[in-house]
Amino acid sequence: MRIRSRVGLPKALRGWHAQEMKQLKWKQIVLAGSLVLCPLMLAQDGYWRAAGSSAKSITSDVALGGQKISIDESKGYWMAQIRDLTPAERSAAFGVDLNAPGVGSLYRLNIPGDKRFAHKNTLCGGEDVTWMATQSDGNRLQIAFFSGSQSPVLTQDALSNSTALCGVFQYER
Repeated sequence: MRIRSRVGLPKALRGWHAQEMKQLKWKQIVLAGSLVLCPLMLAQDGYWRAAGSSAKSITSDVALGGQKISIDESKGYWMAQIRDLTPAERSAAFGVDLNAPGVGSLYRLNIPGDKRFAHKNTLCGGEDVTWMATQSDGNRLQIAFFSGSQSPVLTQDALSNSTALCGVFQYER
């Protein structure tokens, strides 16, 4: 059944069935949500300048893109995203507020323990770096590197006693 006139609707939508209007509204909500979330999902990709003293003295600048991380203009290392971090994990690992906007991920990678970066420093002493956690709000990026074969436990208790945590580094756009 088509309604002949709907006051307040553009001409293109007049005569649409209520079900069609609901579907259109749902598509608009999904599109709007995608436009809001996509920049946050991609917020980690790109070139990042070292902001903290540890980053300046150990890693220098980094670049994240797709499945690679480049540290101190290195050739790049392959990384595989394992999962997204929960707000509680982001808070424990990086000290951000539980309700703060942003995204975080856990990655698997392999950076040899003898690889030297800025100022001839290594990421984790002589240990291979096998895990990386990230947290970004779009303008700032934090990276935590871990050694060991087991996935890091990202709670405050576990991190305060962790021998696998190599360091947390700060970057900005």
